[in-house]
Amino acid sequence: MSKKRALTGVKPTGTFHIGNYLGALKPALGLADQGYEAFYFIANYHAITTMHSKKDLEDLTYSHVASWLAFDSEKKGITLYLQSDVPEIFELSWVLSCFATKGLLERAHAYKDAVAKGDKIISNGLFSYPVLMAADIVVFDADYVPVGKDQKQHVEIARDIVGAFNSEFGEILKAPQPLIKEEVMIIPGIDGEKMSKSYNNIIPVFAEPDEIRKIVARVKTDSSKLEDPKDPNKTLIYNIYKLLASKSETDALKERFLKGGLGWKEAKDILAEMIIKSFEEPRRKYNEILGDKETMKKILNKNAQHARETASKVMTRVRDAIGIVNS
Repeated sequence: MSKKRALTGVKPTGTFHIGNYLGALKPALGLADQGYEAFYFIANYHAITTMHSKKDLEDLTYSHVASWLAFDSEKKGITLYLQSDVPEIFELSWVLSCFATKGLLERAHAYKDAVAKGDKIISNGLFSYPVLMAADIVVFDADYVPVGKDQKQHVEIARDIVGAFNSEFGEILKAPQPLIKEEVMIIPGIDGEKMSKSYNNIIPVFAEPDEIRKIVARVKTDSSKLEDPKDPNKTLIYNIYKLLASKSETDALKERFLKGGLGWKEAKDILAEMIIKSFEEPRRKYNEILGDKETMKKILNKNAQHARETASKVMTRVRDAIGIVNS
């Protein structure tokens, strides 16, 4: 029996943060450990819907590649590649766009948010974003897509488009399933909102210890006094802490909150040190890898070849099905 295939991607539009790690990278690594065939990519073409700086895109692309490699993605047998290295994705995106209705795309969150905000200029790139995302997934015959709850809609749209295509040409394309890890569906930022670069509320994974301490010192709290017992589930500090800590560490902090006598400053210090400790070794590897772009390029080139071998098989089926003749 062939392995089930998992696929996910991340846009290199900002500093790699705890939300990226918990929401995408950690679940992805876990699936590889469980025996899934894993294809994970840096979505650099998706990034240009909002990013128009050559230097920023190049720097952040390498930064995100180094982030995945720092957590041993290569040693785990994960095919980590750049979206831009697989032209079959963009060919399939055009084909799928011919089966994606305007009404379907108008229901996409990114487009609806832009309309709600009153954006006067909405690019076709933003409007058709879900089609390219569908191609990202479908061109690899992905069985499962590990995503956060807020990204589930994109997989559902991909399934709708695949259904429309298959109803015309038969069972040519595989319909993917979203794979959501319940306990990390939404990762809170330091203000209590979803951790996001656009909200400026992130905790970077690879920041130096002093910077992490400064950021954590800004975590939102209430006016409870030091001696007051506190409901840990209503404290942002605890809700971030439990995502990284062991059960025994989580239980110990919970008990201290309930007992009273734990002030906000000490609680923030505990959280900061947990974050620093959790990423100490990956931080060292990240800095080492980031300084060796040639090695990163070799890994990406090797993985791109494997990715294209897989994607080309899907595109051969698609071309044959729809009647595209190659000279």
